Amino acid sequence: MNTARDAVRIVEVGPRDGLQNEAREVPTDTKIALIQRLAACGHSEVEATSFVSPKWIPQLADAEPVMAGLVRRHGVRYPVLVPNEQGLDRAVAAGAQDIAVFTAASSAFTRKNINCDVVQSLQRIARVMDRARDHGLSVRGYVSTVLGCPYQGAVPIKDVVQVARVLHELGCREISLGDTIGVGTPHKARAMLEACASEVPMAQLAVHFHDTYGQALANVFACIEAGVRVVDASVAGLGGCPYAQGASGNLASEDLVYLLNGLGIETGVDLDALCDTARWINTELGREPVSKLARIENARRFRA
Repeated sequence: MNTARDAVRIVEVGPRDGLQNEAREVPTDTKIALIQRLAACGHSEVEATSFVSPKWIPQLADAEPVMAGLVRRHGVRYPVLVPNEQGLDRAVAAGAQDIAVFTAASSAFTRKNINCDVVQSLQRIARVMDRARDHGLSVRGYVSTVLGCPYQGAVPIKDVVQVARVLHELGCREISLGDTIGVGTPHKARAMLEACASEVPMAQLAVHFHDTYGQALANVFACIEAGVRVVDASVAGLGGCPYAQGASGNLASEDLVYLLNGLGIETGVDLDALCDTARWINTELGREPVSKLARIENARRFRA
């Protein structure tokens, strides 16, 4: 793998996916400050919030104030997750320019999560996509449970490929393949990605790994070798699926950047600033750092 001139775009999901499952209410000002700190670190895409019903995720009930308080940085996308047409209406009214839609490769998961099967969820997404185009919005698609489901168990690769293909045909600019419960290993992760790339251009695929079994970085490396160049991650390793029992946090952005720097792959992200942000948000949340880099105050001496 010749990585010297390669670049990977990191989609920072901490402010939404990272915070949505926090038990204690996170102040709106803290969320806004986190988004703006992450953009200042050099991230080109920071997922800001979700216009899901507060009944289901109370932590994100302040989506409108968060969007209103943002000072947008030139060249940075601030996508918001929308579950349905009602969420789309709220996102448009709040001034969103980029949205994300979500489904899963497992109907057992979508039934528990959004009370419908995969086919029905794709029909909902199609309606959202039609209206999003009318508003000139860019749409990113998420596919959950690509390497395993907490309710179904193993998920056939063909099911993942089919969902990714449909999202691509519907017009998603990019499709993020998510290992929701972190059960994947490098060989399986690469095989799943390459199967999806047989139907969707690799340039429009991203990977999203949780670190439940400590495999996230290894999975990323395997997928980078296979050609993916977009990776989702969450500052400080915040987050985890609120519907997936036993799922731990996302891959930490700072640990990912350290890996990519070591491979000679450009990210545009200032690692020291990102580590500072990870420590800051951990302090704000009253918790100890879980990512490796956030624990190492003197890590910069090894990054010359």
